[in-house]
Parts: sequence; structure tokens; C-alpha cells
Amino acid sequence: MSRVYNFSAGPSALPEAVLRKAGEEIAEWRASGMSVMEMSHRGKDFVGIAEKTEADLRELMAIPANYKVLFLQGGATGQFAGIPMNLLRGKASACYLDTGIWSGKAIDEAKHYCQVELAASGKAQSYTVIPPRAEWKLDPAAAYFHYTANETINGVEFQDIPEVGDLPLVCDMSSNILSRAIDVSKFGLIYAGTQKNMGPAGIVVVIVRDDLIGQAAPQTPGVLDYKKQADNGSMLNTPPTYTWYLLGLVLEWLKAEGGIAALEQRNIRKSAKLYGAIDESPFYSNPVDPSCRSRMNIPFRLANADLEKPFASEAKAAGLANLEGHRSVGGMRVSIYNAMPESGVDALIDFMADFAKRHG
Repeated sequence: MSRVYNFSAGPSALPEAVLRKAGEEIAEWRASGMSVMEMSHRGKDFVGIAEKTEADLRELMAIPANYKVLFLQGGATGQFAGIPMNLLRGKASACYLDTGIWSGKAIDEAKHYCQVELAASGKAQSYTVIPPRAEWKLDPAAAYFHYTANETINGVEFQDIPEVGDLPLVCDMSSNILSRAIDVSKFGLIYAGTQKNMGPAGIVVVIVRDDLIGQAAPQTPGVLDYKKQADNGSMLNTPPTYTWYLLGLVLEWLKAEGGIAALEQRNIRKSAKLYGAIDESPFYSNPVDPSCRSRMNIPFRLANADLEKPFASEAKAAGLANLEGHRSVGGMRVSIYNAMPESGVDALIDFMADFAKRHG
């Protein structure tokens, strides 16, 4: 088997240990006589898998008892609608912070359900900086405040949790959940697609405080109603069972690696190395303000844009895959989620130095 270093933004690389474990169990899980893919989601075996997955996530993130943990479908994009449907609770508006393409998509969807109060926007700076907190405009009558913790396309990441007074804090953590320690109790709701740091595509995890559920708008579909899903153990309909199982394996791997604290230090080292290689070379550049550079998704440009396609092609031939930037911004993008080993970053840095030497 010859595996490349996969820098895809999502679906992204999975830990090799998880893939090997899943391979060992693919035909039969623990003498059950069947694959997890074949199990009834109501059966004892799968219910046990689901319960352990939730327990491990609660342990890793220190999720308080007064929060529900839901495993839903529709991705983070589905939650762009589900959040206002559930959290408006009779109010007419919600505050949103615009820091990039994904927060912009959340804003556009929310406009179908409420008046969106734009707290601030980084659009004028091409989403290379997070607007200073002193410039945000917050409406105390709003239902909640929404922000995106890490913008996968633009490479902008919050380095701390914003203070928004009494407004319930809602956060899209799809691309940096489990990569750094956070205080869950500061949030009203956290949501994250699994296909970056948690497993394969197919599930969105929603962590929501108890007092915010049970008041969904009348038109809310059952599969998006947090109270109905909580009452049914996230199984109002048949869930993506195999993705749920693989999510559980990723959490087991993360615990074995030392938990979030250990992975955070590893992520700091990986990103610092790569930013250092970019900043020290006139051949490469990163547009993001250093105060909000992402540890997970690092975009960069070459001094000669005509060399970007050859760079990606030669990198792929060298076993460094999926380095092309998002179609909306171009350039290169390196996604170094938890599963990317430090050796992958080292290999990329060596390739970048060699490419610059040959083409600079």
C-alpha cells in the first residue's frame, strides 16, 4: 500500500490507525456476525457504539451535562437553516459576523428565516483579517450571535472565544473542532461537519444547551428539530451508521494520542513550521493577518502565478496531494487537520524549498 500525504480541505485525511482498525472490522464487528454497515440502528450493538461515541466526545471536550449532543445529517449547510428555525424562539433577528465564504453562506441562508443583523464584515479586506471586536455592532434584542471559528477557504481562524454579552454564542466549528481546547460552557450551540477533523462525510455534530431547545418554529422539519432529535437519540430517521462508527474510532484514536491538549501542541508546531517556510521565502506569500492565521487551512500564493499549476502537479507526483486552492480564490491551500502527521508538513516544506530553488 502506498499512501500519499493528503492535504484535502474535506473530505480530508483520516488517521491511518483508524483506517486499519476499520479494515479489520469491516466484514464483522466483534463477533457480531455482521459489519457495522449492516446493523440495525436500533439494535444493541449499534446503540452501544453510538453511546460510546457520545461519551468519548463529552469526555474529550468536557461537555457539561446541560448540553445535548446530536448526530445529524445534512452537514453544516443544513444547520445554516436549522439554527434560526430552532433558536429564534419568537424573536425577529439574529447577529452574524462575516469573516469569509462559509460565514457568508450561513448569513445568506439565515435571511430566509429572520432579519440578519451584520455585526461586522471582513469583506473589504478580502477576508484576510477578523474585524476588531471594538467595531462589532451587537443588537441585544437579537436571538443569538453566530460566527465561523475557522474559514477553510480564506484561512482565517479565531484564536479565542469572542465576548458577546448575554447573546447565546453560536459557532460553526466544522474545520477546527477537536484541534484546540475550548470552554464549551461559553457557547449556546456548536456545530461541526465530521469530514475534516472528526471522520468521513455524513454527520454534523450539534452541541446545544438545554434551554435553547424545545421552541422550534412551527414549520421546522422534524429532522432539523433539536428537541425531537434529542428525544429520539438522534435517530428520528435512520442515521448514517457507518460514519457514526468511524467518528467513534477517530475519537478513540484522539484519546490514545493524548487528547485535545496534545493535538493542539502538535497543530501549533505544524502550522508554525509551514508559516515560517512561507514567510522566509520571497517565492511564497500568505495574505492573512498573522493575528488570525489558521492552524488548519493555510493558503499561499507563488510569486509567479503561472507556476501554480506546475507546483500542484509536481507536488502530486511527489506524494503531496490536493494542494490546489479553492476555485473561488485560487492559489494553493494546505489543510493540516489532526490526522496530518508532522512528517507530512516536513515533506511539503522540503518540496517547497526544492521547487523554489529550481524555479525561482
